[in-house]
Amino acid sequence: MTGLFIVVAALAFLMLAAYRGYSVILCAPIAAMGAVLLTDPSALAPVFSGIFMERMAGFAKLYFPVFLLGAVFGKLIELSGFSRAIVQAVLRLIGAERAIMAIVLVCAVLTYGGVSLFVVVFAVYPFAAEMFRQGGIPKRLMPGAIALGAFTFTMTALPGTPQIQNIIPTTFFETTTWAAPWLGLIGAAFTLTAGVSYLEWRRKRAAAGETYGTDLRNEPATPPGERNHHPLIALLPLVVVGVANYLLTRWIPGWYPAGSEVALPGLPKPMPVNAEDQVALWAVMGALIAGIVTILLFSFRAIKAHFAEGSKSAVSGALLASMNTAAEYGFGGVIAALPGFLLVADALKAIPDPLVGEAVAVTSLAGITGSASGGMSIALAAMAQTFIDSANAAGIPMEVLHRIAAMASGGMDTLPHNGAVITLLAVTGLTHRQSYGDIFAITMISTLSVFLAIAVYYLTGIV
Repeated sequence: MTGLFIVVAALAFLMLAAYRGYSVILCAPIAAMGAVLLTDPSALAPVFSGIFMERMAGFAKLYFPVFLLGAVFGKLIELSGFSRAIVQAVLRLIGAERAIMAIVLVCAVLTYGGVSLFVVVFAVYPFAAEMFRQGGIPKRLMPGAIALGAFTFTMTALPGTPQIQNIIPTTFFETTTWAAPWLGLIGAAFTLTAGVSYLEWRRKRAAAGETYGTDLRNEPATPPGERNHHPLIALLPLVVVGVANYLLTRWIPGWYPAGSEVALPGLPKPMPVNAEDQVALWAVMGALIAGIVTILLFSFRAIKAHFAEGSKSAVSGALLASMNTAAEYGFGGVIAALPGFLLVADALKAIPDPLVGEAVAVTSLAGITGSASGGMSIALAAMAQTFIDSANAAGIPMEVLHRIAAMASGGMDTLPHNGAVITLLAVTGLTHRQSYGDIFAITMISTLSVFLAIAVYYLTGIV
């Protein structure tokens, strides 16, 4: 039990530090190494270098270009005036009072189109800020709206979503990303309806006279002399990103077939190309570059005077967001290696019902590690065969196991120490104290949708 207490104490410390506004880049290694020190002091230095820093550096190596390009894309959307053009068109179409629904749907379309949720945060923020400001909606509600659209049903529930959380189960259950479509749609409809209803209730309960807010940080600035753009032109970069992401995902494997190598004069030997593991990242990076070029083609004059300063703030934001998330990734790797974590995994295996057991295991480990994909990978690597055997005995299709695992990964993963949550708050210039309560409410709604899907399956047999 001592090992379990150490894991819980480390997790509690990191969540409290994040909620109180302390730097996760500083506190994540303190929490992780404190847990190692209490477990085995002799392992402190090797674990720091061999697990924490390896995981942290590995995450930065893979994902920093995506963070950087996403931040630049979002900044150019802001500087070009495209964000204001889109906001004005949406407000004319649906009214300022429906700004929350509009932001949720924009985030949903982007993530279902394959854009990384981290990129969505950077790209949507300028739109959301302008829309909330013109609608007089408190800015503190914005992270909840973005989280609902990007971190929940489009990430895990909608059939066919290309997000990694919907891809990981395919390797364990021999399914496709379209597994259990009806259960996914039912869960998605519940999450969207309940989430928007909650956020609208929060908007109506805002204090009398409360508007967008004052003395706020990281506010998008509209350049002086900005000209009006046609909304279709303003939307074009977003369409280009989505289409290019889809096309590159299909084309890249053909450009680099299995066994491909790159030979350059300065290399001692040809460099093997492992395109299969990099397709998603290369496609997103290429798509973002295409989106950036599109913005520059249509609005270079409006951007050039402010690009130097704007690019500096974009790079700073990308560095902070990526390092926050990388530190969380390193923390999760260390916690997963501790004996207390193994006790949690073993206890979760004892839940008799295969679907409930899978849901609880995946969402619990996602919460502990602060990562939907990380928690699901650990849970399925350790327990997938147990779930499969129990499901086969109960006559439950593998497609149902797939959908429940994917949906559960997007449940309790968004605790205060989650990298996406920290990135979202950093980009929007808000704190846990201001906005995490709404994110947690969305987290609970997303978690409830998993058990709703389980209940629907047991009651109707629908898949």
